[in-house]
Amino acid sequence: MNEPKVHFHRPVQLKKNQSLSVILWLCLCCLMVFSLILLGGAVRLTGSGLSMVDWRPITGVLPPLSDTEWLHAFAQYRQFPEYKEINFSMGLGEFKFIFMMEYAHRILARLTGIVYLLPFLTFLFMGRIESWLIPRLWGLFVLGGLQGLIGWYMVQSGLVDNPAVSQYRLTLHLMVAVIIYAYMIRLVVGLFYSDRLSSQAGFVNQFGGFAIAAVFIMIASGGMMAGTHAGFIFNTFPTMGGVWIPDQLWAMSPVWVNLFENAITIQFVHRGLALVVFIVVCIYAYLLYQRNTGIDRLICLVMIVMLANQITFGIAALLNGVPVALGVAHQAGAILLLTSILIARYQVPREPKTYSSPTRPMEFQSEANS
Repeated sequence: MNEPKVHFHRPVQLKKNQSLSVILWLCLCCLMVFSLILLGGAVRLTGSGLSMVDWRPITGVLPPLSDTEWLHAFAQYRQFPEYKEINFSMGLGEFKFIFMMEYAHRILARLTGIVYLLPFLTFLFMGRIESWLIPRLWGLFVLGGLQGLIGWYMVQSGLVDNPAVSQYRLTLHLMVAVIIYAYMIRLVVGLFYSDRLSSQAGFVNQFGGFAIAAVFIMIASGGMMAGTHAGFIFNTFPTMGGVWIPDQLWAMSPVWVNLFENAITIQFVHRGLALVVFIVVCIYAYLLYQRNTGIDRLICLVMIVMLANQITFGIAALLNGVPVALGVAHQAGAILLLTSILIARYQVPREPKTYSSPTRPMEFQSEANS
């Protein structure tokens, strides 16, 4: 007599021949990119981004080590507009601080590239990476190299007449980093499941994509906020200086320019986007919570916690004039919120596995039995 078939709902199972070490390596890379994004925010908030006025991707590994080298670096900095127009009273000690902030950011970026490339080549040589994954990982590497060029392209915009980086280039630099991080998360989550998305996911699955897009747009708006210093005006909530719709909202011409260059409009739009994200994420969490049980409901709750965290730090940062700690915490909240939505979106109900025995346990294929 045939044994009854039992359905196990979404067993956590590595893809065939997939090494656990590959997943752990990608998780480490995700953590390093996350740290880069946060350190980049700290660099911006401390005004450190223009302290290193040259770009030496190969030779510029060591910082100034002697008094002579520090004085030379400071002399170079004093030739540029930021010192002449803003930091003309800065001493050598203050310069060392902003220099080391930017230096740490660049060194972490290089270290991230090494931690990504060397294990990747090793796993590739050992045959640990499936063929479908190889072009995706090469694509991430190319995008990471492009990100380094974009970073210097951004810095150059502040080394000319205007001692401030372009908000367009800053936002581009931020969003490429977020895309790299998000795609890594997508790959990590996908590697844990051997089955594809079920067509039954339908509307909930599509709404998850909409939630991800909403958070992406909000993060881009945050880049515009940072690039135009829009967070330092109207430090009141929920109104903007006592009014709901401030004057000069559309003062620039043509009208669309206000969305990108008018700090008042940029803050107004960012507040509006935060409300949209709040509504969209709450709806998405509710839809998932209604459909699923166990780990899925836990992820929904984490998503709501991340949303509350993001809003709380955003309001606190605004009310306190965007101090470094709160500003970085707000940025971290945005990335963590995005992470929770990505995990929820890419582990929604799959077609259940069918096993021939009701007593067969759920499998987790580790490196030992891969």
